[in-house]
Amino acid sequence: MMACYMRLGKKNLSIKHEVLAGAGAGACQIVITTPMELLKIQLQLASQIPGNKTSATSIARKLLQEKGIKGLYKGTVCTALRDVSFSVVYFPMVAKGIEAFHRPDDDRFTKFLKTLLVACVAGAAASGMVTPFDVIKTRLQTVTPGIQSTQYTGIVDAFSKITKSEGVGALYKGVVPRMSVIAPLFAIAQSVYFIGVAQSLFGVPNIY
Repeated sequence: MMACYMRLGKKNLSIKHEVLAGAGAGACQIVITTPMELLKIQLQLASQIPGNKTSATSIARKLLQEKGIKGLYKGTVCTALRDVSFSVVYFPMVAKGIEAFHRPDDDRFTKFLKTLLVACVAGAAASGMVTPFDVIKTRLQTVTPGIQSTQYTGIVDAFSKITKSEGVGALYKGVVPRMSVIAPLFAIAQSVYFIGVAQSLFGVPNIY
């Protein structure tokens, strides 16, 4: 999808279609990211309990036995809001940034550095903007008993309880570490795309 998106971007794709392309990319990944993040959160929380040796496999097995496949997809809607919103911001920013800063006389290395910088800024901006969704998602996916005293029934309930008891600032807890991780991560991913690794594997022409 990224290859198609960037090729379409070369044809002056409208903002509306850039947003739709980004939203589509974000929507596709939640099938994998939702259960992976839920298990990651449970493992991180379980590690706070002395003597706990819970594994991802045991957590997944317990959730499947107690709640079925739906148990692994707790918090899917909020994950979708986070990932789709992120992609809606990130991909158009990258496309417009590359369009604005790449020059016809730039050598390949200069274009590479500009792509790295644009993707880093776009990743930081997008991840910062969607942090409230990430905070709410984490609260909703905390299913380990004894770790979280407040229980939430859904996104609206979580938003209401968090803002009332902890203030609006609580929705941005961890925003700096999150931006610090996501910015270089997506900069590297975009740079790998620039180099053409995936294109060579799948026989897709490199547009750069």
